[in-house]
Amino acid sequence: MKKFFSVEDVLNVSDLIREAINLKKNPYCFQHFGKNKTIGLVFFNPSLRTRISCQKAAFNLGCNTWVLDIHQDSWKIEMSNGSVMKNTQEHLKEAISVLSTYCDILAVRTFPNLLDKNEDYQEVIFNKILNYSKVPVVNMESSTLHPLQSLADVMTIAEIRPFSAKKKCKVVLSWAPHINPLPHSVANSLSQWVSKIEEIDFLITCPEKYDLCKKFSDGISTLHNQNEAFLNADFIYAKNWSSYINYGKILCSSSSWMITEKKMKLTNQAKFMHCLPVRRNMVVEDAVLDSQNSVVLQQAENRIYAAQIIFLKILQSLS
Repeated sequence: MKKFFSVEDVLNVSDLIREAINLKKNPYCFQHFGKNKTIGLVFFNPSLRTRISCQKAAFNLGCNTWVLDIHQDSWKIEMSNGSVMKNTQEHLKEAISVLSTYCDILAVRTFPNLLDKNEDYQEVIFNKILNYSKVPVVNMESSTLHPLQSLADVMTIAEIRPFSAKKKCKVVLSWAPHINPLPHSVANSLSQWVSKIEEIDFLITCPEKYDLCKKFSDGISTLHNQNEAFLNADFIYAKNWSSYINYGKILCSSSSWMITEKKMKLTNQAKFMHCLPVRRNMVVEDAVLDSQNSVVLQQAENRIYAAQIIFLKILQSLS
């Protein structure tokens, strides 16, 4: 593996999930690959699970790490080309070029502006980073995708319900309310990953005008009736995202889309999933989040092994 931007960089998704689950059982068995190696973690926006899970994953592999929060620890970065830099001190080109000489793998987290759909969906910033870096780059979240989260998610599903062609599991991605306009990265990425797994029946439920970009949801059923979507589901994955059609806008704020105990009773005793952080009693009721069917902490733990298997694949390609 020469880079990891999306699931398209994975040769076989089922094999990767299996390897990640096995790695979880013996996380220190590949430390020789990390000897004298360094993984750099660069954040253009805040993080809790991504940052710490990636540090832990690197530690498990015997790697050194350094972490840079762009907005707190560095000069103000200029992103655009051809600009006269009056209010910024360093250009992204030099910053990424230099940072990549200080590590063997560069992991980067960016964020959409949710203002310019074309810029975000063309992944302008992340493509520049891929171009400027002198070492393999790992996507810790970009404007449109969050592949490490999605790998942890499908890994969690596989641990709970091992994939079987004889009895597929039904996974429902449900939009839920939020007070802020949020990116589409988790929803896009989950849709992209599960579409590679034949043993999953996947559908999306959301309010009207919240359908995801066809690039990531083409061929996936989308229902605007949440109760209908929940019927006989094995997994309910709650996540908010802003409108794609009216880009970055909040068009619905109805609490009727919150995940509740009553709605979960429509399912097949479904497991509740969320990428975290989650706003209690806005996205999901306490009773659901704190129930035995909530697997959000298992998802969060699996973030370690999702990152670790990707780092390992890249380290193996460097050896």
